[in-house]
Parts: sequence; structure tokens; C-alpha cells
Amino acid sequence: MASDIDALTVNYEEDGLLVVKEVDKEVLSKGAWATIIFRYRQWDRRKEEYGPDRFVIRRYRKRDGEYLPQGKFNISSVEQARKIVNALERWIADNDAS
Repeated sequence: MASDIDALTVNYEEDGLLVVKEVDKEVLSKGAWATIIFRYRQWDRRKEEYGPDRFVIRRYRKRDGEYLPQGKFNISSVEQARKIVNALERWIADNDAS
């Protein structure tokens, strides 16, 4: 793994082909436990092109100077991401109103 949070990536190569291509990332928290949301695209071998945007939230724990993966949650589509965003916005608005 990596010792620097900025070096963490979801890029994944297989037989010289970048199968998972990171498009962007946002560090949500740093420290002994880090949380990062990644935007990525996956190679579609049938179509020979990258598919639509996908998202994953990953948690890392820093141990002995290295970030080790501890958990992940895949958001498989833009539609699912919108539903998550809408729920969070509603809950935050409800909290602000109380």
C-alpha cells in the first residue's frame, strides 16, 4: 500500500491494460483512519471502451506508516449516487431545522 494518502488510488492494471481508471478522488478524512471517495471508470472488454462513472468509498487504517484497506462501499451508478446525495441532503436539512 502507500504511506502517503495522496498516493492511494483505485487504478488497477491487468496484463498491461488499465482495467479500473481513477477519474477523481476526494479525501473525506485523514489521520490514523482515512476515508476517500473515488470516481472511476471500468474497462468493458466487450465494447473495448471505458464504461460509465462509478464511485467507491474506501476506508484505510494507517499502521506502521502504511495505509491498509479496511472496508469499502461501491456505488454502482450515477442514479444510486443521486439517491444517496438526496437522502443526505434531506437528513442534513432536517437536522438543521431542529
